[in-house]
Amino acid sequence: MIPVATAAEMRRADRLATERHGVPSLVLMENAGRAAADVVERVTGRAGGRRVVVVAGKGQNGGDGFVVARHLAGRGARVSVWLATRADEIGGDAATNLAALRRGGLPVSEAVADSGATGLHGALEGADLVVDALLGTGVRGPATGSVAGAIEAINAAGRPVCSLDLPSGLSADHGELLGPTVRATLTVTFGLPKVGLFLPAGLAHAGRVEVVDLGVPRAWIEDGVASALLEADDVRAWLPSRPVDAHKGRFGHLLVVAGSLGKTGAAVLACRGALRVGTGLVTCATAASQQPVVASHLVEGMTEALPETTSGSLSSKAGERIVNWARRMEAVALGPGLGLDPETLGLVRELGVIVECPMVLDADALTALVGSLGALRDARGRRLLTPHPGEAARLLERSIAQVQADRLESARRLAGESGAVVALKGAYTVVASPGGETVLNPTGNPGMATGGTGDVLTGVAGGLLAQGLSAEAALRAAVYLHGAAGDLAAAARGGAGLLAGDLAEQLPLALAHLRAGGGSSI
Repeated sequence: MIPVATAAEMRRADRLATERHGVPSLVLMENAGRAAADVVERVTGRAGGRRVVVVAGKGQNGGDGFVVARHLAGRGARVSVWLATRADEIGGDAATNLAALRRGGLPVSEAVADSGATGLHGALEGADLVVDALLGTGVRGPATGSVAGAIEAINAAGRPVCSLDLPSGLSADHGELLGPTVRATLTVTFGLPKVGLFLPAGLAHAGRVEVVDLGVPRAWIEDGVASALLEADDVRAWLPSRPVDAHKGRFGHLLVVAGSLGKTGAAVLACRGALRVGTGLVTCATAASQQPVVASHLVEGMTEALPETTSGSLSSKAGERIVNWARRMEAVALGPGLGLDPETLGLVRELGVIVECPMVLDADALTALVGSLGALRDARGRRLLTPHPGEAARLLERSIAQVQADRLESARRLAGESGAVVALKGAYTVVASPGGETVLNPTGNPGMATGGTGDVLTGVAGGLLAQGLSAEAALRAAVYLHGAAGDLAAAARGGAGLLAGDLAEQLPLALAHLRAGGGSSI
């Protein structure tokens, strides 16, 4: 996994590199700027003859920009530097590098008065590349004054933009837009990726993300970082082997408790997700009147008919049979399409605690837990929760906007209150463990935003649990494979109009691709 840092974690890493290990901060800045210049040439083409405009603030991010300017000029670029501050307000290492630019004869202008702002607009319009070095990880509030004006000018120019560390105006921790924010085509981030780059607004503003090192051992900067980005190698290591003498009994038996009148599709999709991820046996327990419907679409799985309410949902009378079956199973998946009958919701709350084997709870099972999430801390087996932002908001008694504003904290809180491993679904799904560790998943695409894909994920997670993976490994691998299957489906069919069934059908190929050494990473 690739550690992903908050602003405070990165500041601590920089400080330790300087204070504990004796690497001067000026050297760290030089290493960052030189590496960024290397990436600019590799990604956008050779610097020679190109017109590059560096727009810098007064902090360390501006100092990184001055180093980039010097290196690109040394490689033949026609570089001009524009300050969104007065030069005499720049201090520390940034001032040292600004002085070096001036001694080298590079043009440096201030864009703080009206005439300077006009000059900046003209320079940006003629640029082949803009380097955004205005604001770094230390920003707390919205940009104002000449910095806000510079951000707006960069966006209005419509030129290719390389942001240093993260787009100016973006929160490093929450990925929120603090105010005017640069829209970059490339972001070169230093040392470690920043959490905000992989949250919704960051994804929309960062463009392509490249990570460069600071010239110090990675262990120095990774120590104490609580979040990480999943890599293919991680997931590959968790997958169970399939030896030549394998038989279905080696790959677990999953009980899927799902479906109700009008919602049998959710049950079928969850079972297909489990079967397509390699589960040996899958049994779907559903309302008696709906069992024939499920069975007609699930020829590779087994079905069981259970007592039901007058609304076509599971009755509380089904509880004893489900508990007894679960004793013979390796895992249970509970919730897809169960319906919202009060009697069914009461049954779900009971099963969530008393079933002894590992269990995935999703969809209507999550609705049943609203107001009683803490009861899961007394569960007799490990629990996995897979809420989308709306479900997470109801569980946390927050708005969806509040959940999305700090996705990592929301996932951690759900995990902490429930004692379960939680996947907060969405772009870069967050998987949180009760101890506070979080990972972000890099696979998936907007084409997966369609009904039923969450049911497939429930089956994948349950199937991996049934095959013997730990709770954390099962949910992390599930979201990765689910997203990878979605990427394969989008590549085959396009980004719009995907069906959840398309995704399920791609799971074996996603597994094969992963086992063969493929995968997603930054």
